Amino acid sequence: MAKLTVNDIDVSGKRVFVRVDYNVPMAEQDGQMVLNDDTRIRATIPTLDLLISKGAKIILTAHLGRPKGQREPSMSLRPVAIKLADIICRPVAFVDDCLGEKVENVVGGMKDGDVVLLENVRYYAEEEANDPAFAEKLAKVAEVYVNDAFGAAHRAHASTEGVAGIVAARGGQCAAGLLMERELKFLGDELDNPERPFVVILGGAKVSDKIKVIDKLLEKADTLLIGGAMAYTFKLANGFKIGKSLVEPDKTDMALAALKKAEERGVKFLLPTDNIVATPVETGELNKKGRPVIKLENHRVNSEANIPDAEEGVDIGPETAKTFAAEIAGAKTILWNGPMGIFEDPRFADGTFVVAEAVAEVTRSKGAKSIIGGGDSVKALNNAGLGDQVTFMSTGGGASLEFLEGKTLPGVAALSDK
Repeated sequence: MAKLTVNDIDVSGKRVFVRVDYNVPMAEQDGQMVLNDDTRIRATIPTLDLLISKGAKIILTAHLGRPKGQREPSMSLRPVAIKLADIICRPVAFVDDCLGEKVENVVGGMKDGDVVLLENVRYYAEEEANDPAFAEKLAKVAEVYVNDAFGAAHRAHASTEGVAGIVAARGGQCAAGLLMERELKFLGDELDNPERPFVVILGGAKVSDKIKVIDKLLEKADTLLIGGAMAYTFKLANGFKIGKSLVEPDKTDMALAALKKAEERGVKFLLPTDNIVATPVETGELNKKGRPVIKLENHRVNSEANIPDAEEGVDIGPETAKTFAAEIAGAKTILWNGPMGIFEDPRFADGTFVVAEAVAEVTRSKGAKSIIGGGDSVKALNNAGLGDQVTFMSTGGGASLEFLEGKTLPGVAALSDK
């Protein structure tokens, strides 16, 4: 059902409460937290520019990390306010709380076109609990509600669902931002009736994370290409040895069911025929999370059906990458979610980068529609310098997957219908 968008509403002079996804990667540098990637911030700029041009008073709210209801200084949104002001070339006021007298005083002094960013809404445990009284406090300054945080739309939290319900009950409008509108268009409308051939590329660690997506896409796709660690569960299901590769041995029945459905529906289902393998070696050290640090040594191409007992699969091999690239080259519509290997390590990035280049090339040269389903696939494309050469990159990780599964997202359901 079509949702109201910011293009459809009059916001002149109104206080517009905008939920954005500014859950950006940050790291400590010289004693201060700095942003590593501003992709999610830049993705909201078209919505902010439109609201500014329409004379709205823009109140931005977001979460960062998982502070678990505590004021965790390393998860403050203050650095985001500084970066946003830099990007939009205008002041962005920052309030070190998301509700109460401080917020009301700052909002009360806003002029048309002003922008305010509130502090991390997850500093309050009531946010994730979708506490009605907390949502009421958040909504106190809101006349209009806009959700541009697709990446958080699969959560029924106070700022993604509760506030919208309160604004709507008062007779206010609840609209999708331009980013949310694009997410729903590309992950929904464009994939409902894709131009064919429709090639789906799935990677990542777990079959269990994506089995529902696989099941749904088998009803639409012409070809499925499977990489990443999830490929080893399929390999095990087919009776092969997978050595020390990451695997879900209790999910082989799911893998076999997917293969059977693909065969029944005439969908080409391609698994890796070769792999890059490496030997995992214990270092005796622990990482920051207290887990053992494992080094991967002696990497090589393994073209055998079985992976040796002492080795671990870490990427698709060159022959598989070539086969996958050839399939992608003939596509008219592409959906990609999940890397082909441990691409953060340059030794194991080739498979992912070959796929990235193939997706970008068919988009550039043949006008294919390429839709990237968020998370590590977006990171991989950006790392390869190809982020601007695909049709659409989703900002949602879990939200993208749930939407592709056909689930109703609470943050979308709460918006007003056209």
